[in-house]
Amino acid sequence: MNNNELKDAFLRIYGIVKRLRKECPWDRKQTFDSLRKLTIEETYELAEAITKKDYEGIKEESGDLLLHILFYSILGEEIGKFNIIDVIDFLANKLIARHPHVFGDTVAKDAETVLKNWETIKLKEKGKTSVLSGVPSSLPAVVKALRLQEKASGIGFDWEQKEGVWEKVGEEMNEVKSAAKNDDKDKLEEEIGDLMFSIVNAARLYGIDAENALEKTNQKFICRFNFIEKKAKEQGKIISDLNLDEMDKLWDEAKNEDKHVN
Repeated sequence: MNNNELKDAFLRIYGIVKRLRKECPWDRKQTFDSLRKLTIEETYELAEAITKKDYEGIKEESGDLLLHILFYSILGEEIGKFNIIDVIDFLANKLIARHPHVFGDTVAKDAETVLKNWETIKLKEKGKTSVLSGVPSSLPAVVKALRLQEKASGIGFDWEQKEGVWEKVGEEMNEVKSAAKNDDKDKLEEEIGDLMFSIVNAARLYGIDAENALEKTNQKFICRFNFIEKKAKEQGKIISDLNLDEMDKLWDEAKNEDKHVN
């Protein structure tokens, strides 16, 4: 890919989106608010493709997200707030400012130093009152927990030795058991939240994305549960016709199938 190819490709798609905005009845009706939920949906579709390592899907969904960015830029231009050049220039300037080890004289020996510099620079920017202020409130809870922990770690608030996190996980597990034993639902909710937060933290420290890990387990559960439903159907039954022992037996069969596939 050379600069001319990049320029031609960008101008082509931008021109297409501009024309759709003018000539397509559906595109003419769209607003920031109407596109918001669709953008979220496209983001999740991209995330799903990434989880599956579906590179064709990643290519397609990345294009769909680019469409939304271009559309928002056109909407911004229509109301005189910003245009695509403003979007690109703002991003370019931000990247340069936050990478002084590339575009300036700062030395960064490793990724951890880069992250710490990034968060320090962000905190000095206009309107930034907290290291955590860049974490959207609307993020799903597991993703938000990870981002909060990453932000805090970026300025040095983290475990000195990652192994220490397991003591915290054990402590939180004991508090969950205590709250459950006392039948205190409010306290149990709080302690389960603390336990989940500590597990996300442990996953982060060991280089595991908790959201991805949980989604893989979700998919594994779906696959095994579908196996039980399939076997029940082969017996002329539906899954609710089976007792727990029968379902457990089929669940073990499904687990063995997984091992055989792997």
